[in-house]
Amino acid sequence: MSIEPITGRYLTVEIEGAPRRIYFEEAGQGRPVVCLHTAGADTRQWRHLMNDAGITASHRLIAFDMPWHGKSLPPEGFETQEYLLTTEAYIETVLAVIDGLGLDRPVLAGCSMGGRIALQLAALHADKFSGFIAIEASDFQPAWYDIDWFHRPDAHGGEMGAALVSANISPYAPDAERWNTLWMFMQSGPGVFRGDLSFYTRDDSLIPRLPTINTAKTPVHIIVGAYDLTCTPEDAARTAKAIPGATLAVMDELGHFPMSEHPEGFRPFFVEALEKMPKSTSAAA
Repeated sequence: MSIEPITGRYLTVEIEGAPRRIYFEEAGQGRPVVCLHTAGADTRQWRHLMNDAGITASHRLIAFDMPWHGKSLPPEGFETQEYLLTTEAYIETVLAVIDGLGLDRPVLAGCSMGGRIALQLAALHADKFSGFIAIEASDFQPAWYDIDWFHRPDAHGGEMGAALVSANISPYAPDAERWNTLWMFMQSGPGVFRGDLSFYTRDDSLIPRLPTINTAKTPVHIIVGAYDLTCTPEDAARTAKAIPGATLAVMDELGHFPMSEHPEGFRPFFVEALEKMPKSTSAAA
């Protein structure tokens, strides 16, 4: 029997003019690293790294569920709304959590849509962070699939989402972690994966902003898996090339969900990324 070092709490912040009760987990001490989950998932994707004593000995890992995801409920009146994530709401949410937790220029590590918004924040709000780790992140990639299949009456949206996710997981991923990863998407709320993908596949506003990112002040390191169809190594390389001074690492045996699908294989790449970030930053308790 064992009790994990991860602790979970709730933070209430104002987003789009209304209160949002945000669930977050944390583990470790030292330099704060805020970890963003992928579309249609939640903080469980980061559990392996948050249980890694070698990382948490000098890093305070913090992961939170976006509204509509995991343990963060939708806003009041959600039953009358169509959930469609926007860049503006996403940025506001991340900044509200950073301010609400009293974090002083944390490192921001995001995967997939979390990696995309990390690059948006690097362009628009770099002063709030000390560095950016953009995992499976690219400037833009339009959908090569119909996102409406993830929310329709004649199909199970969660299982349809898991089918797409399965195609983006590396064949080297351990079976147990492959299925744990797929289960998170099977549990996704109705229309949530579709709403996230609307942001991911339709908003190309990042492209002209990439050259404005100042990596001399806030470094940007991009990590991509060779088995990622949604953000290919070519997509990531194109994006890194557009950011002066950005660095890139390609993971030959990983896919789109590396911290969840193959945590052991992802660990050295994440450690390398942390080493590229500035050491001098602090966080309020």
